[in-house]
Amino acid sequence: MNTETNPTLPEYPKLNRLFRLQYEEAQKTHVLLYPEGMVKLNQSASEILLLCDGNRTVGDIVAALETKFNATGLEADVRSMLQEATRRNWLDA
Repeated sequence: MNTETNPTLPEYPKLNRLFRLQYEEAQKTHVLLYPEGMVKLNQSASEILLLCDGNRTVGDIVAALETKFNATGLEADVRSMLQEATRRNWLDA
C-alpha cells in the first residue's frame, strides 16, 4: 500500500494546529483557514472535521455521523475523507 496516496489514519484524528476550522457566514459554509490561504469545505467534509477533536476514534466519528444523519454504511466515505485530510496535513499524524 502506498502511504502517500493512502496515509495511515491517526487513532484519534485531530485538526493540525496550523489550520482553523470556522463557519463563514458570507459563504454559508465552513472553511479551513491556514497561513497561506483558505479551503472551502463541502458539508460532508465539514461535518467530519468538526468531530476531529483528538478525543474520538475514527469509529466514534463514524458512529456520531450515522446517528446524526440516521444513516448506515458511512465508514468507507469517512475514512476516505480522513485519509485525504491526512494526506493534505489537515490532521495531526
